Amino acid sequence: MSFKIRVEPSGHEFTAQDEETILDAALRQGITLPYSCRNGSCGSCKGAVRAGNVEYGVYEDKALSAEERRTGQALFCQAVPRSDLVIVAREIAGAQDIAIRTLPARVVKMERVAPDVMVLSLKLPQNERLQYLAGQYIDILLKDGQRRSFSLAGAPHADEHLQLHIRHVPGGLFTGHVFTGMQEKELLRFRGPLGVFFLRADADRPIVFVAGGTGFAPVKGILEHAFAKGEARPLHLYWGVRARRDLYMHELAQSWAAAHGNFRYTPVLSDPLPEDRWGGRTGFVHEVVAADYPDLSGHEVYASGPPPMIEALKRVANERGLPADRLYFDSFEFAHATK
Repeated sequence: MSFKIRVEPSGHEFTAQDEETILDAALRQGITLPYSCRNGSCGSCKGAVRAGNVEYGVYEDKALSAEERRTGQALFCQAVPRSDLVIVAREIAGAQDIAIRTLPARVVKMERVAPDVMVLSLKLPQNERLQYLAGQYIDILLKDGQRRSFSLAGAPHADEHLQLHIRHVPGGLFTGHVFTGMQEKELLRFRGPLGVFFLRADADRPIVFVAGGTGFAPVKGILEHAFAKGEARPLHLYWGVRARRDLYMHELAQSWAAAHGNFRYTPVLSDPLPEDRWGGRTGFVHEVVAADYPDLSGHEVYASGPPPMIEALKRVANERGLPADRLYFDSFEFAHATK
């Protein structure tokens, strides 16, 4: 059984599936409501149920008092609809509405997906969750006061673990540690979420995504969230790397193309190896985009990767009629020799 939920004052509507909490249903369909712990402890997701009935779930009294419950308040991370609902809640429209926090996190999984790329999975303390927009990043805080920035590679609706894609920078301070000294269960501190690289939902134009190397990470989060909320406009991902081994989640991107009729995937190798036996597109990724899209005036472009790729793409986009305010980018700047 499913129930329809209307949010006031925005008028937005979404549907909750059987035994799905209000918050989970909203996030799954691209409606971002405030939250933090997601386990009924903090009260960040509290809002009013104006019409309809809910099962309140398990929560701590400090997060929702008996008086608040009596007057129609509920914790949306715990409340499960038992009828169609009208709720009153503040929706998050952009990054400025999300609190930037400093939190600890434990490394729970390390997976080397390419010779120079490690995927880290981080878990926050039991009573904490990080609210963020798909595509944002966090700063890892080092003991000497330095910071290292890494994009969040997961979608906000699946935030049990935070996923980072880390490329090994020769001589790098932090990335060197990740590849030679880090162990699972290590404790890190970070600050976030940060950045304005996230999907703008106020348009229906086709979108071209361009990822270079580990610039795939934030694009992955954006796309997974777009798929989860049922994004219908055409989406085309170009992923540019040097050789086949650098397409470290190639099969994942292929599975998206097989599952979603509005999504296309074009991998591009700039320097394929003989053993790659590559029959796909080659060259610089911005050149392939230029060849495929002689007119970008009716599109939006989201790009993430090294600065030279971003600068080249800016020129190409301008030449092909893309308005400057429809190019959104995340330039992966390395901290010189100490990343």
